[in-house]
Amino acid sequence: MTNGTPARPAAAQASAGDLLHLVRSGRATTRGALQRVTGLSRATVGQRLDRLFRAGWLREGAGTPVSSPLGGRPSVRLEFDDAHAVVLAADLETRHARTALLTLTGEVVAERGGALRVEDGPERVLDRLGAVFGELLRESGRDAAAVCGIGLAVPGPVDSATGRVVQPPIMPGWDGYDIRGRLRRAFMEHAGHADHAGHAGPLAHAGTAAPVPVLVDNDANLMAYAEQRAHYPDCSAFALVKVSTGIGAGVVVDGSLYRGIDGGAGDIGHIRVPGVPGSAAALCKCGSYGCLAAVASGRAVAARLAAAGVPAASGSDVRELLAAGHPEAVGLAREAGRQVGEVLATVVTLLNPGVLMIAGDLAGTPFLTGVRELLYQRALPRSTAHLEIVTSRLGGRAGLVGAGALVVEHLYAPERVEERLAALGV
Repeated sequence: MTNGTPARPAAAQASAGDLLHLVRSGRATTRGALQRVTGLSRATVGQRLDRLFRAGWLREGAGTPVSSPLGGRPSVRLEFDDAHAVVLAADLETRHARTALLTLTGEVVAERGGALRVEDGPERVLDRLGAVFGELLRESGRDAAAVCGIGLAVPGPVDSATGRVVQPPIMPGWDGYDIRGRLRRAFMEHAGHADHAGHAGPLAHAGTAAPVPVLVDNDANLMAYAEQRAHYPDCSAFALVKVSTGIGAGVVVDGSLYRGIDGGAGDIGHIRVPGVPGSAAALCKCGSYGCLAAVASGRAVAARLAAAGVPAASGSDVRELLAAGHPEAVGLAREAGRQVGEVLATVVTLLNPGVLMIAGDLAGTPFLTGVRELLYQRALPRSTAHLEIVTSRLGGRAGLVGAGALVVEHLYAPERVEERLAALGV
């Protein structure tokens, strides 16, 4: 890779998957352009495109004008056909969950939201998600076989290789649990079909006989992935901080999520902040004292409001109070923003992002004002000279859109396209 641009695939290596990637990315959208970029012959490009057409993954769109002064027939534009399958996604929070059915380009077809407590444990929570997935399919008139994958955002660190959460402070009973397997079974039980013995049978999805894949990632990661792709695609270093019941961050570098070696990157809620008044006595869910999440999260602000006689138990309660302009909630949110801003000064100095996005229950003017005050005071001017500090643009849908995008990018990666085409027999 040179200067962030994918290297030109060698003619002998440019597969059908590579051609699909070039079309989806917009780098080459006609047969002639594919020949020029890959160096493949016209016949070879035609053969490989034919496999993609037979799979239903490509379609021909309107012709594009020919630039030659002699004129000629318009070049036929190639397009990714997003109608051949759908994606299911869920964004799980501590007390609430959102679910959606999305197209392959991220458009929400059907959506549900409702109370669901993560502390009820993976068996009950994942079974409920499977049931809601079935309801979404029936509501939209889609068949379960059209689902090509499921994406799930969770409020904890995830080992992306296994899809299991690793020592999640606010997800009791989930550590090391097989989320992928259980959610797949729940989907099959509620949205698939059963054999004559009443057991969930293998579910064909999107034209194959393989079980539906399930991908799991941290919620802040997926929110960052969605926001960067949708609104800041040219930003090569993007950071999102979610401040709700807990505090976490997602980082996108050169268009890819940065997760660290085992999914622990971005867990800034457990950075110690000893200089904050009262932090020494603030017990965090992780078992330590003085963590940022223990003094500046939605849960921490709610606890301080409750101690002052204001009914609040969670970040979502604080969000409602802020929306109503509650003076004490506004003051505490600004103070929490200052505390988070002090930590973010280090984050910004280390990462040098072009965009720092604040999201979650506390992401409003009071909190953002506090972040700006401390961040610009503590960070070097060189680190903030080209920095945009913004709030979420996708709002509550960011985790869902990110989970859907994760599935699509996984399934339509060039190397996986070859495997899937072979499974389809094309």
